[in-house]
Amino acid sequence: MTAPLLEVRGLVKDYPGVRALDGVDFVVTAGQVHCLVGQNGAGKSTLIKCIAGLVTPTEGEVVIDGEPLPPGDPAAALAHGIATIYQELDLVDDLSVADNLFLGHELRRGPLLDRRAARRETAAVLARLGHEDVAPNSLVGTLAPATRQIVSIARALTRDARLLIMDEPSAVLGRHEVETLFDVVRRLTAEGVGVVYISHRLEEVAAVGDTITVLRDGRTVAADLLASTPRTELIGAMVGRQFAEVFPDRTAPTTGTPRPVVLRVEGLTRAPAVSGVSFEVHEGEVVGLGGLVGAGRTELLRLIAGLDHPDAGSITVGERRLPPGRPDIASRAGVGLAPEERKSQGLWPGWDLVRNVSVADLRRFRRRGLLSLSAERDAAMHQLRVLHTTPADPDRLVVELSGGNQQKVVLARWLLRRCRVLLLDEPTRGIDVEAKVEIYRVIRTLADGGIAVVMVSSELAELVALCDRILVLADGRPTALLEAPMSEADVLAHALPQSEERTS
Repeated sequence: MTAPLLEVRGLVKDYPGVRALDGVDFVVTAGQVHCLVGQNGAGKSTLIKCIAGLVTPTEGEVVIDGEPLPPGDPAAALAHGIATIYQELDLVDDLSVADNLFLGHELRRGPLLDRRAARRETAAVLARLGHEDVAPNSLVGTLAPATRQIVSIARALTRDARLLIMDEPSAVLGRHEVETLFDVVRRLTAEGVGVVYISHRLEEVAAVGDTITVLRDGRTVAADLLASTPRTELIGAMVGRQFAEVFPDRTAPTTGTPRPVVLRVEGLTRAPAVSGVSFEVHEGEVVGLGGLVGAGRTELLRLIAGLDHPDAGSITVGERRLPPGRPDIASRAGVGLAPEERKSQGLWPGWDLVRNVSVADLRRFRRRGLLSLSAERDAAMHQLRVLHTTPADPDRLVVELSGGNQQKVVLARWLLRRCRVLLLDEPTRGIDVEAKVEIYRVIRTLADGGIAVVMVSSELAELVALCDRILVLADGRPTALLEAPMSEADVLAHALPQSEERTS
């Protein structure tokens, strides 16, 4: 029997009033992809931080190659070849790609930094990942989210990792980038590297994993599961009961008078990301934007929300044509945006739930020049309760909520604002299976209430199940407008840029 590369034995981690880990056992062998799944709050992040030495466990031990690691010592973990890629990337925006890759273990020639060698090694690692197009001298702060993820993976590889821990590595990657990632993982495991792969996307677990461990409430509830374990069985283990991941039924179109057009986009262009995009969204309709990473989906939402100024084209909400590049007027006209990066762009982490919800419409709570705190609180809490936000504690800081409930806070803000057009950019990114189902219900409920929803998602199953129509983009240009019912294959067939179609 192959000796374990990593053994976690009876790991316990207590915080004041909370037991985050409760006797977790976990084993990874060399050359194995061991997938770790569980809901938000199941203990996955605490476990990998204990393995990486960032958190000191209360009890238990972490053993690498039969040798116990000193607890709470990240330098020792790195020295033993444990490299971790966290979901919240810890790159330095003002440094180049090469500087980020070798930060903390710089290449030197005598007493001086050998920047030429760093650039050469950076180019080699990026080529290994299939991203020769990323320039080693590029500032990380100028890169797209998907490229930043690749840089983070490349940095881990410069550490000669023997155990690579990947926490939601595909969260901002498109289908092709995910396949590139899988290729890299398979090459590494063929070389004997062990991989711990954490993902909420169970289809990825089935595609890349060798074995699966399920955590729930800080405990190991299932171990040594095959990657072919049925999805419903995994979900049942994660939530502790029989649970079917289902999408809400799409409302059948009504006959007779057509629903009014709420949003009209005509010839919208902003070089080089968006070119000549036109479409309409009716009241109560969910329209998806399909395409690969880099297709221009996020850029299109930003143009509609007025955050960026278009080169050409127009946006009309109801009968009102919006002036370009005016997010304040777009908001007053009823346009709301839930951005992809909700923590950094959609929320104020140091504020409580009430102020995060009410901030978009504080003027309505003015009473004789003063802010009515009771009216603000009542209105915000009503919207949070409508969306079943947990916990519905008005004084709770939003940073303390799970990803799914943080997303509900963003949505509650625009409900309070009485938005007519809701723009959703990757609304289920980084949230667990049960929270996804709740967000699906919320989206469908909002549409049934008459809101026009425009939704971006890299998970094609979500688009196909939730959307009445899907506008597919490739290289910033519309390639198809699909009507329900449609399939994932239909979307993908139109999402490939022309150059890829010719070479495939």
